[in-house]
Amino acid sequence: MKIYEAATAPNARRVRIFLHEKNITGIEFVQMDILRGDNLTEAFKQKNPLAKIPILELDDGTVISESVAICRYFEEINAEHPLMGSSPLEKAIIEQWQRRMELSLLMPTGMCFQHTSGYFKDRMNVVPDWGKECGENVKKFLAFLDQHLASSEYIAGDSFSIADITALISIDFNRVNNIRIADEQQHLKRWYANVSSRPSAKA
Repeated sequence: MKIYEAATAPNARRVRIFLHEKNITGIEFVQMDILRGDNLTEAFKQKNPLAKIPILELDDGTVISESVAICRYFEEINAEHPLMGSSPLEKAIIEQWQRRMELSLLMPTGMCFQHTSGYFKDRMNVVPDWGKECGENVKKFLAFLDQHLASSEYIAGDSFSIADITALISIDFNRVNNIRIADEQQHLKRWYANVSSRPSAKA
């Protein structure tokens, strides 16, 4: 199996952390330079027509794109150390919080970066005001998350899950947006110190 990724991209890191937590090894990682446009070549578009990374290429040539879908594949083939829940209720609660992290934290984080940094100005219509608005939305959501974590050890309950991974990669990537956990957000700081100290966080 191969994973095509860019090591600095948050979605790629999400998959690597997930694999580390599941103790899954033996995968070849193929690094791509997205600034150079490695993902925009016709050869890569044959693997993923949307030209996004990461993608997982199985030994039979099947390609799975979208980082959460890749994580779901590995969750299903390796039931040990579940990160997406075991019971129907756990799965629903984790999915609920995973979606919240995806839509209210990771997505605006990416939009803030893309529309304020100019990193992809050669291939997209950059709207700086939209990027700034997304950055403000990230800050508001971090305040919400701090309140939530006052009564929850992890984001989706008592166990580390993919929701924590998504939140971690988002918060770490926000360094490029100059957005950090506020001093007064002590519950969020406690959670961050916990999850960022896990060996997988270095993946």
